[in-house]
Amino acid sequence: MGRRSPWRLLALVGPLAAWLLIFEVIPLVLVLAVSFMRRGVQGPIEVTFTLENYARFADPLYVRILADSLWIALVTTAICLLVGYPFAYYACQQPPERRARLLGLVILPFWTNMLIRTYAWIVLLRSNGLVNNVLRGAGVIQQPLELLYTREAAVLGLVYALLPFMILPLYASIEKLDWRLVKAAQDLGASPARAFWRVTLPLTMPGVVAGSVLVFVPSLALFYISDLMGGARAVLIGNLVQRQFTQARDWPFGAAASVILTVVSLLLIFVYVRYLSPDQGEEGPRA
Repeated sequence: MGRRSPWRLLALVGPLAAWLLIFEVIPLVLVLAVSFMRRGVQGPIEVTFTLENYARFADPLYVRILADSLWIALVTTAICLLVGYPFAYYACQQPPERRARLLGLVILPFWTNMLIRTYAWIVLLRSNGLVNNVLRGAGVIQQPLELLYTREAAVLGLVYALLPFMILPLYASIEKLDWRLVKAAQDLGASPARAFWRVTLPLTMPGVVAGSVLVFVPSLALFYISDLMGGARAVLIGNLVQRQFTQARDWPFGAAASVILTVVSLLLIFVYVRYLSPDQGEEGPRA
């Protein structure tokens, strides 16, 4: 087999490498560099090395923002899992035609801009929105409920936006499940519930972990959903980064916050790839 020409290899790999270098590596390096500088008096930054941007995260205010971000992301992930797993499980039990329709319903929201869909929820949940008007018309409530600009509304918006990212990995994992193993467990005396917990769930755990990572990480950074639906009551670390760059004009602190967000995301991905990925589980012990 002949050796590949280096020019041909460069032509194949070069465009992708250039794209990653220009739009991924260089911006990340610039953000990392700015995070170690000071806020400028005459301009946005002052080229002076400092660690005070990271030290500011010891302030209880920013610790609470980070803790709230992690908590809301965790709740969002848990709700998506509780809703997405039964849906994916049910879809895999259906005939091919109905299965395709159910997957189409999952993918359908992607046809509309996510920001427009978020504004649609605002129309539904505001004080004179559809939900409050229906409840008042039915005599269930006398005064409008405070459904918008709460932490719960922010979680609702995040769940709605990110649920497909949980369902699709779960569906792919459940679809590959060898149902003969579940049947064998039931033949050996396991109840359906015990067979699920001891066979089905462990074998589909790669899909659970992949979906959880795909939901948890964006939940920390989707600032516009928490801004539009949560208001001042749901300030996440993504909101902090956005406001430091656009309102406070403190680019170094905003860069430090984005670096911390990136590190948290990379740690989650590392845990998945190192310990919980399907390849790791299938590798087994070596002689």
